[in-house]
Amino acid sequence: MSDSPLSDQQRGFEFNRPTVIALLYLVSLVSALPLLIGVVLAYIWKGEPHEAWEASHFRWHIRSFWIGIAWAIIGACLVFVLVGFVILALIGLWMAIRTIKALLAAQRHEAIENVESWLF
Repeated sequence: MSDSPLSDQQRGFEFNRPTVIALLYLVSLVSALPLLIGVVLAYIWKGEPHEAWEASHFRWHIRSFWIGIAWAIIGACLVFVLVGFVILALIGLWMAIRTIKALLAAQRHEAIENVESWLF
């Protein structure tokens, strides 16, 4: 048996800081509280020392939160004309896609490209 470090394929699932935030965001598709915890952690961890690739993840999650909140308010205001339900459903799908993208990148220890994007 060798004492060499594990390769990327052997490492398994890693609970690094961006991964924790992404998992909280995924749980928030059912309940809003984990989303608030996730964005607070992103703001806190953004100010602490971290690896270079993590900085893009913190920015990505913070932007996802604020863009999602803005569209959720618009959707909630338009619920009375029924188009709001479509907007709210699309926000959930949008948040899930962005979060899964970030989760996969965090597991590979890769920075997120095009952090300023409003889409994916």
